Amino acid sequence: MPVKIRLQRHGKKGKPFYWVVAADSRAKRDGRFLEKLGTYNPNTNPATINLDVDGAVKWLQNGAQPTDTARAILSYKGAMLKNHLAGGVRKGALTEEQAEAKFTAWLEEKAGKVAGKAEGLAKAQAEAKAKALEAEKAVNEARIAANTPATDSEEVAETTGDSEE
Repeated sequence: MPVKIRLQRHGKKGKPFYWVVAADSRAKRDGRFLEKLGTYNPNTNPATINLDVDGAVKWLQNGAQPTDTARAILSYKGAMLKNHLAGGVRKGALTEEQAEAKFTAWLEEKAGKVAGKAEGLAKAQAEAKAKALEAEKAVNEARIAANTPATDSEEVAETTGDSEE
């Protein structure tokens, strides 16, 4: 039975939410699956991905073929690297401890990059909000300045007695 690791679409129109599943390649896109491996939410920034890495590696070692998008997600979360390192352990190129050390080092580096991106997005959002506030202040000051001379000329007319009464 040819098995694929692919995305199964859920969510409403315009707001997709995906399950990462291992499914028979002959099954429908949103149909029957063998095992749910995780979720992928592209609506957040950065995208939220929850994945059972060990389960994905198990399916990869049993011959499951990921689709292009699923491969990108598995690579992002480290399942492809862990599968690669497991192959090295089987061939005797690495020990189990060395493979685990490489994987944890990669995970720490990846977490740093994701945190950096999140900080950059938060900083850019704060800057955009500050710019919008400054622009709004400038518009309000311009409105006040435009209205102020008209009221000053009326006050001057009333104090001199030049009113039309």
